[in-house]
Amino acid sequence: MKYSKEEVIQFVSEEDVQFVRLDFCDVFGKRKNISIMPEELPRAFAYGIAFDASAIAGFGDETRSDLLLHPDPDTLMLLPWRPEHGKMIRMFCTISYPDGTLFDRDTRSLLKKAVADAASLGYSFSFGTEQEFYLFELDENGRPTKIPYDTAGYMDTAPEDRCDNIRREICLTLEKMGIRPESAHHEEGPGQNEIAFRYSDALTATDDAMTFRSVVKTIARRNGLFADFSPKPLENCPGNSFHVNISVQPSGGKENLYYMIAGIMDRIEEMTAFLNPTEESYKRLGHNKAPSYISWSHENRSQLIRIPAAVGEYFRAELRSPDPTANPYLAFTLLIYAGLYGLTEKPALAVPADINMYTADPGVLSAYRRLPHDLGLACRIAAGSEFIREHVPEAILDIYCGR
Repeated sequence: MKYSKEEVIQFVSEEDVQFVRLDFCDVFGKRKNISIMPEELPRAFAYGIAFDASAIAGFGDETRSDLLLHPDPDTLMLLPWRPEHGKMIRMFCTISYPDGTLFDRDTRSLLKKAVADAASLGYSFSFGTEQEFYLFELDENGRPTKIPYDTAGYMDTAPEDRCDNIRREICLTLEKMGIRPESAHHEEGPGQNEIAFRYSDALTATDDAMTFRSVVKTIARRNGLFADFSPKPLENCPGNSFHVNISVQPSGGKENLYYMIAGIMDRIEEMTAFLNPTEESYKRLGHNKAPSYISWSHENRSQLIRIPAAVGEYFRAELRSPDPTANPYLAFTLLIYAGLYGLTEKPALAVPADINMYTADPGVLSAYRRLPHDLGLACRIAAGSEFIREHVPEAILDIYCGR
């Protein structure tokens, strides 16, 4: 449900809301928040709520350190794990300087601009996400261990799958928040899980992806567990992926989707530093169904881009390289612009690689470009890319690649 500012204030009054959480994230996608009392809402909507930006990694130093949070009423959400009395709501925020200028490191605003730029060209993009995570036990002091909650495998059932009730609680909590999971199951790794979501517009999909991570961590902790979204939590087990399903409208038959895929494949090396932003990210790529070659085909999970067996409104492309350390706002921004490049410039699409990229002969594989093999190379490619410099503010590029 979409709310106006006035409706938010009315909701707070009628539903016994005692705390209002204003959410935002840093440039790496780590969630931050400040809580205000309900009587401060009119001021928040009219002028914004100030905070110390110098205390947020990547937001600058003590000079020009005052920034303002402006809550987006459309993102009103009741947090269902809070008490029945003294409820808490959450809204995502836009960040600005005191003079009203948008903060250049607000990645949510970058995504809004990408969506608007696509609309000006007559296109809209829809996204569906699939995120994986491990559940680990806590030690006697409540600190995370690397002991998986179970030893089950892919799509196993109870009693081997001990994570089933946790996934169920996560999905039911998300539904109470108006977020609808599409499927949930045990993944290949011990204690590893995946929950997938239905298609939605780019901004809703990213907001929901951020909310999902918070819900998973909260529910896990309430059950005495730790939820780990890192790319490679266990050395000899599958890593965690952040598969991104993308479609574009108007569909133009299958033609527009193929142009979008061609654009993403042309720009993927330049984007990799933002889709896989940690050293650990590169321990996952090339192993356990995580791609390392730049290729595509239908119904083939060894590819960078897979077109699943789906028709009609479900016809889409699945990008399989990102991992959950990616900032979804920044990742989706770049994917939209890469898709627009493909739709407007119409680069040639490589022939589909109808082979298993994990078992193919090295001579065959030598014909394919590879994703960057480490973060240093990914950053050098990004820093030298005109495409990245056009769509990523210099301050963010320096934070990611100047480290």
